[in-house]
Amino acid sequence: MIARAGAGPLRRLVVLRHAKSAWPDGVADHERPLAPRGRRDAPAAGRALADSDCLPDLALCSTAVRARQTWELASAQWGTPPPVRHDRRLYAADVADLLEIVHEVSTEVDTLLLVGHNPGLEELVLELAGDSLDDALDEVRVKFPTSAIAVLAWRGTGWDALTPGTALLTSLTVPRGKKKGK
Repeated sequence: MIARAGAGPLRRLVVLRHAKSAWPDGVADHERPLAPRGRRDAPAAGRALADSDCLPDLALCSTAVRARQTWELASAQWGTPPPVRHDRRLYAADVADLLEIVHEVSTEVDTLLLVGHNPGLEELVLELAGDSLDDALDEVRVKFPTSAIAVLAWRGTGWDALTPGTALLTSLTVPRGKKKGK
């Protein structure tokens, strides 16, 4: 298994694509809020992370309104949310940008959550995963929808050692909230 190949503690990178956003007229992309479905799905994502025992030690979140709202609604499902850093570089980031941001994380963090956007997050998961459990990689190749959560596991002494193909995609979840009355 790829995750056992390296030396050091087991680390997890949890990648959460923001929940479904609205497209209001005259609102800049960075300022777009969550749509009603996104407001239902973001708490479901938080519950899914808690249920899977995959709560982060640190969260890095895009400064875009829809990402911030996703973080707020998801983390509200946990007893004590971890520290969060809002980083403008996560907005419209490509794989190289995302890896640079991840590589800056302290070695004290074992589980890191990224809250951001496609196509960068999808491409990051595909780049880092050397293998996956079940058919998770094939599913990511088809689509990494809003509210999708990918969990990548690997062993390393520091986050700067996370490189392409060194992680195992252990799970892919797409939580959805229920509409009222259903």
